[in-house]
Amino acid sequence: MAKKPTSADAQLILQLYDLRREAEMRKARAWWASSFWPQSADDILKTVATPGPESAWLRQVGGYWEMVASLVLRGALNEDLVFDACGELWFTLAKIYPYLKEYRQKANSPDCFLRAEKLATRTRQGRERLQRMMKLQEARRKAVAEVER
Repeated sequence: MAKKPTSADAQLILQLYDLRREAEMRKARAWWASSFWPQSADDILKTVATPGPESAWLRQVGGYWEMVASLVLRGALNEDLVFDACGELWFTLAKIYPYLKEYRQKANSPDCFLRAEKLATRTRQGRERLQRMMKLQEARRKAVAEVER
């Protein structure tokens, strides 16, 4: 059973929201949401290895959600509040989740997105949300590809 949310949890959720509003983080999140459509582990590897803002943005968004997940997994932040207020965690993970295992192997990075994955998939409700997000994103990816043809 998750601990009851406290005022400190609520304050931390609001602070985490403020971090997401920082100018460079907004650019990173916008890129992740609208332009980053990996179709394989190799696409992720290429993004990480290519100099430019995209590599930094991938790491910035990933690092942010790893930090949030760590706070929950270590008991510093209420899990239910994160589920209610941070749906973007599942949205973000869904973009790379189908390729994550292979990416970790190829990048020799077994801990990459490990905390975010653990948090997002440790409950039935979280796993269902991730599956819904992956289906929505696959449909969106196909629609974007159609427009670009």
